[in-house]
Amino acid sequence: MKRLTVTLLSLALVLVISAQGFRPQPQQKFSPEKFQADLEQFITREACLTPQEAAKFFPIYKEMQAKQRAVYDRQRQLGWGKPADEKGCEKAIRQRDEYDLELKRIQQTYHNKFLSVLSASKLFDVLRAEDRFHRQMLRGMNHVGRMYNQKKQ
Repeated sequence: MKRLTVTLLSLALVLVISAQGFRPQPQQKFSPEKFQADLEQFITREACLTPQEAAKFFPIYKEMQAKQRAVYDRQRQLGWGKPADEKGCEKAIRQRDEYDLELKRIQQTYHNKFLSVLSASKLFDVLRAEDRFHRQMLRGMNHVGRMYNQKKQ
C-alpha cells in the first residue's frame, strides 16, 4: 500500500512538472576557467574595483588560491574514512586541524598582501563579495541537486 502511494505521488509530480512545461537543461560540465572568470567579474563589480586595482589584486589572489588548493588536495587525500583504532582517529583529527590552521595562515598572509594593493574598505568588500559568490554558486548547485533527487524518486 505504501509503495502504491509513493508511486501515485511520483506520477502526480511528473504530470504536474510536465504540465508546467518543465524541460530539464542538459547537464553542463564544470569549467574551472569559466568559474574563475565569473568569480573575478563578480568581485570586480561588487567591490567596485577599478581596472588598475583588479590588475594588481587578482594575480595575488590567484597565488593564494593555488596555495589553498594544495592544502585542500592534501585534506581530500586524508579522506573521511574512519581509522580502525583510537590512535589512528586521533592522528586523523590532529592532521585535519593542522590543515585548517594552515589554511588560516595562508589566508592571513595573503590578506596582508592584499592590503598592500587595496584599501581596507575595498578588501572588506572583496571578501564579502567572494563569500556571496560562493554562497550563490552553492545555492544554484543545491537547486540542481534537489531537481536531480526529485527525478530519481
